[in-house]
Amino acid sequence: QVQLVESGGGLVQPGGSLRLSCAVSGTIFRIHDMGWYRQAPGKQRELVAHLSRVGTANYGDFVKDRFTISRDNVKNTVYLQMNSLKAEDTAVYYCSIKATHTMGSSDATYWGQGTQVAVSS
Repeated sequence: QVQLVESGGGLVQPGGSLRLSCAVSGTIFRIHDMGWYRQAPGKQRELVAHLSRVGTANYGDFVKDRFTISRDNVKNTVYLQMNSLKAEDTAVYYCSIKATHTMGSSDATYWGQGTQVAVSS
C-alpha cells in the first residue's frame, strides 16, 4: 500500500508564503516523478509543478517564478515552496507521484488526499 500525505496548507494573506510537504510511505521500489496539482472550485485540476527524479522541473504558466518544487529522495518527500501568493492561488493542492511499486511491476500514479490553501486578507 502506498500513501501520500500532504501537509502545510492553510490560510495566508496575499503576498504571503506557504511550504507544502508530501511524504510518501509504504512499499515503493522507486519513485520517478513527483508533482503538485491544484483544483479550485468549479475548475479542472491543473499542474502546478513537476519534478523528475533527475531534477528536471516544469511549472504551470501561472507560477511565474513564485513557486519552487524540490524533493528529498532519501525521505521520499516532495516540497512546494510558494511565495507571493495571490487570491487566485486558492485551491486544494494535491501531491502526485509516478512510481514503481515493486521490482518488475509496472509504473503507477498515486495521489494524496489534498491540502487546502486559502489566500485571503
